[in-house]
Amino acid sequence: MKEITKKYSNGDVTIAWKNAQCIHSTLCWKGLSDVFNPTERPWIKPEGAPTQAIIEQIKKCPSGALTYYMNDEIESATVEVQAETIVEPTLNGPLMVYGNVVVKDAAGNETRKNKATAFCRCGKSSNKPYCDGTHRKVGFEG
Repeated sequence: MKEITKKYSNGDVTIAWKNAQCIHSTLCWKGLSDVFNPTERPWIKPEGAPTQAIIEQIKKCPSGALTYYMNDEIESATVEVQAETIVEPTLNGPLMVYGNVVVKDAAGNETRKNKATAFCRCGKSSNKPYCDGTHRKVGFEG
């Protein structure tokens, strides 16, 4: 899957969505459907709710596919989480790693991940080692 980052702004806050990181947990649109609606295009409409409500909903994103920055701040390339790294398997879903982590591929290339990273546990993701939500389609239990 080609990694695409799309940005949407209401003038105060900019929402960034990374498609390849999204595990389609549905938390965004089930919690704030006036902003996040996958049946419409564009699917993110930041004018649909107050900025603080948008920020609180984005903080619930388990994969880190949704992030934000305030428009009056300079967008930083990396947000460092100052905390311990926590590893947590989710019921019938991905292995979540919270915190800063460096992922090295078979060729030795390193990718820095921050905040939350969802790793595939079902073995069927087309974006390995990351989860792409395929576990739901294949009925993974674990």
